[in-house]
Order: sequence, then C-alpha cells, then structure tokens
Amino acid sequence: MLSLDHTIVPSKDKEAGVRFMSKMLGIEYTGPWGHFAPLKINDTLSFDWDNKEGFDSRHYALLASDEEFDAILGRVQAEGIPYGSGPRSHDDMEINHRHTGRGFYFQDLDKHLWEVITHTYVDDPGPAR
Repeated sequence: MLSLDHTIVPSKDKEAGVRFMSKMLGIEYTGPWGHFAPLKINDTLSFDWDNKEGFDSRHYALLASDEEFDAILGRVQAEGIPYGSGPRSHDDMEINHRHTGRGFYFQDLDKHLWEVITHTYVDDPGPAR
C-alpha cells in the first residue's frame, strides 16, 4: 500500500513557518533535520518546511478527529487568525458542514491555504460524474 511520507512546504522563513503551524496544529516541532524544518504529523507523514523565494501558495488538507478539529479551530480563533468555510471564502469566520463532517480553511505566514476537515470527500458519492 502506498502512503505519502512527506511533502515540502516552501517558506520565506522555514523556522517561523514551521513554528506557526506547530502551534496551530498542536504538534511539537523538534528542530531541523538537514536543511529542512520538518513537522511530524503522524507515524507516516511529515511536512518539511524549506526556505524558498518566489513560490506559489499551496493548499494542504488535513483529516482530523472531531476533538482535533475543535482544538485546532480553537487555537486559530484564540490567535485571531482569519478562517473560513471554503477555499474562496477562507476569511468569512465560518466553518462548513460538508460531506457529513465539518471543515474550515486558514492561511499560514506564507499564504498557503490549510484545510482541516473531519470527513473526507473521497468516500462521499457526491454528484454523478
């Protein structure tokens, strides 16, 4: 079975970027590994911040339990970070209730869009294709 091991998160300041997301996600950042600043999400995935210039913003989606969702949303709200119900409405200060779950979006220091959801849309039959 294939699984995603890591992905690179381009950043103007990798230490500031990883520390911000570490705080928002409630995951301990343990320091650099080589020239990367990795944040270990679980046993099989890390987000590895790397200093870059001139990059496009990216979209990262995290599947969370209800408890994790509430905790992350609470930290985002406590920091006064704009969040929203959709990728084009990521600052309307609302969450969505799509796919029998909940979700919200917020931007990090580098304007990457982070999505936190409690139910994946992949299992949702959705509209006919």
